[in-house]
Amino acid sequence: MDDTTTERKEDWLLLDRQLCFALYSTSLAMTKAYKPMLDELGLTYPQYLVMLVLWEHEGLTVSELGNRLALDSGTLTPLLKRLESAGLVSRSRDAGDERRVLVALTDKGRKLRQSAVGIPEKLLCATQCPVDEIQALTQRLHALRSTLEQARTIPEQPREDEAVAHMP
Repeated sequence: MDDTTTERKEDWLLLDRQLCFALYSTSLAMTKAYKPMLDELGLTYPQYLVMLVLWEHEGLTVSELGNRLALDSGTLTPLLKRLESAGLVSRSRDAGDERRVLVALTDKGRKLRQSAVGIPEKLLCATQCPVDEIQALTQRLHALRSTLEQARTIPEQPREDEAVAHMP
């Protein structure tokens, strides 16, 4: 291995070369962009995500919601309690299986959808990206998440011929 290859591997440790940091910092920026719009609705970003799922598929179990949002019940339960306190959702035990908790929208929660309908378009404008670019990026991120979720282990070191070609 020569010094050029060693330098390149060292460059992999630069913060701005990290995919994880690009995703993390972009997520923070996205959440900040949503904040003023969600403040008008009285929602936090995680609560908004819960509402999006329920507007799409009403009457889910806590487990189904958690799977859809990639959240565990320890994270999801406090969100649901706050949404229930705000009168946007109701939670009830499944009569067929007392272990399952069903989450449903209230009338107030259904009506809130009308106030939220313009948010995606406002966010699209904030990105200053064409719709097809946002759609392609979204599809690519879904594929990346799926690949990472399916990965059993991360190889200790990429093959030498792949390392430079796949460097972030």
